Amino acid sequence: MTIPRLPLAALAAVAVLAACQSVPITGRKNLVLVSQSKEKQLGEEAYKEALTKGKVSTDQEKIQMVRRVGHRIAKAANRPDFQWEFNVLEDDKQINAWCLPGGKVAFYTGIFPVTQTEAGIAVVMGHEIAHALARHGAERMSQGMLAQFGAQAATLLLGGSSPATKTLFDQAYGLGANLGILAYSRKHESESDKIGLILMAKAGYDPKEAVEFWGRMDKAAGGGKRGDALGKFLSTHPPSKERQAQIREWLPEALEHYRK
Repeated sequence: MTIPRLPLAALAAVAVLAACQSVPITGRKNLVLVSQSKEKQLGEEAYKEALTKGKVSTDQEKIQMVRRVGHRIAKAANRPDFQWEFNVLEDDKQINAWCLPGGKVAFYTGIFPVTQTEAGIAVVMGHEIAHALARHGAERMSQGMLAQFGAQAATLLLGGSSPATKTLFDQAYGLGANLGILAYSRKHESESDKIGLILMAKAGYDPKEAVEFWGRMDKAAGGGKRGDALGKFLSTHPPSKERQAQIREWLPEALEHYRK
């Protein structure tokens, strides 16, 4: 008996239905066409490239603090399949940090005057790791592929390596210019705020520090009026005041985890 071939559009529809997943902690349904293995592979390649092109810090105090916080947050994230790595990159102008798929994390030296303490680092660490747990980059890749290629998206993304897949990964994570800049939507940023708040609380860091951290970030950005890299970074994020208000709403839930 000959099995009829499904049209490309039908195959894409089946792939889309199969690719729906739930984001940890928030439970939001999202569409991810990229396999986790492919996502991790691209993340590892991009991480190696970033460490090669950037200047890896030798400041042991900063490195050990980032790794200490990172391992605690990673334990709370409960992803034993991630190959966690934590590094610090020398760039005092970059008030930023990021986490690529598979648990590849980097902090720029420019963010330390804003984090100030381990709890401050935990705010940033939880937020960036939350992006990886929620697979926000892969979600953006999937949206981009559907927008660019329509019904062919599923075939292209699920068919192994391709230049289109690599290009979309770079776009989703802001590669090619400043890694992590302009990478996520405000919806993703808010979702990562909530997930990160729960993660830092589970790791034993007082989640109330998140309100203080975003207050300091707002001051560092001059009230959001800067036009440099930090200004561009904050332009894709919810305003700090709005962010602080949301965090205060989530604090009771986060504090329950912290007290445990």
